[in-house]
Amino acid sequence: MIDTDGIRQRWEAVGVKLDERGRRLFAAGEVQAAGYGALALVSAITGIARSTINRGQDDLDEGPLPEGRIRRKGGGGKPLAERDRTPVPDLKRLVEPATLGDPMRPLIWVSKSLDKLALALKEMGYAISANTGEHHAKREVIVYDYVDSGVAMLARMALKRQTGYRSLGYEISTASPAAK
Repeated sequence: MIDTDGIRQRWEAVGVKLDERGRRLFAAGEVQAAGYGALALVSAITGIARSTINRGQDDLDEGPLPEGRIRRKGGGGKPLAERDRTPVPDLKRLVEPATLGDPMRPLIWVSKSLDKLALALKEMGYAISANTGEHHAKREVIVYDYVDSGVAMLARMALKRQTGYRSLGYEISTASPAAK
């Protein structure tokens, strides 16, 4: 007898919080644990297609993917900049009037929000949303952040900025430029 309540509880507690590959593996693991006839039940409980659960069973047999990957190599859509070269110049044209900072430095500040830029690109005919852009094409950026660590409030603000930089995938070096 298959414990459908148990599968449903585990799915609601854990499965819905996983990424695409994790959901696939979770469902495949439930099918393997429950045995014969579980594929249809797990599919109905999770809403995941049977073919997707079958791919999850293949994934379980293959072993882990390289670090940071959700899909196998070649899986998923190509980045927008590879599919169509025109959005990059159009985006630069939109950003240029709202750009602040030294034009000779790689770090620029843009006063337009991501949502407004996505909306402007949409009006130009692109199928794009605010979360289309990802942080794949990073280049080295040096940010000098001089903080008077004797003032607690300024030190806390600097710590928050560093946390934000780390969340975007940047490495933080606390060594002074003269020490390098």
